[in-house]
Amino acid sequence: MRILVLHGPNLNLLGEREPDVYGAMSLALLNAHLRAHAKKLGALTRIFQDNCEGTLIDILHAHRRWAQGVIFNPGAYAHYSYALRDAVAAIGIPTIEVHLSDVKKRETFRRRSVIEPACLASISGKGIDSYLKAIDRLAGLGLRKAHRQTRSRTPRSRRRAATRL
Repeated sequence: MRILVLHGPNLNLLGEREPDVYGAMSLALLNAHLRAHAKKLGALTRIFQDNCEGTLIDILHAHRRWAQGVIFNPGAYAHYSYALRDAVAAIGIPTIEVHLSDVKKRETFRRRSVIEPACLASISGKGIDSYLKAIDRLAGLGLRKAHRQTRSRTPRSRRRAATRL
């Protein structure tokens, strides 16, 4: 499983910006935890952070052939960026929207995500565990897909062998 992790605006300030809301962990430390967790599950990661909407779209487009799953924290773009929503929908890759804080319990404008409908799931309010649960879910999809592919090949090969007899 190849997972693209994309952090949106202001996440470069993790550990400094509102630690009572987002926690004291830096982005570098968060990324180290994500890489280690993914590696334990046999998943490869590419991790990016950018504050610019267009650059986030470019990263999604550039990795659409590499990534098998996307974990995306769009930050405040979640609430109004139809361009990012369209980019997620356009790449056709299972995407999980994540947020460190519980956006449903914050300001009214944060309670609605325009990106969520284009995603497989949304996980928020669990701090770093929002990301870890997303990795687990995507890795599980990859394992099920590999298992289905193996199972689907076996019956065909048996049918071919039986036909030849």
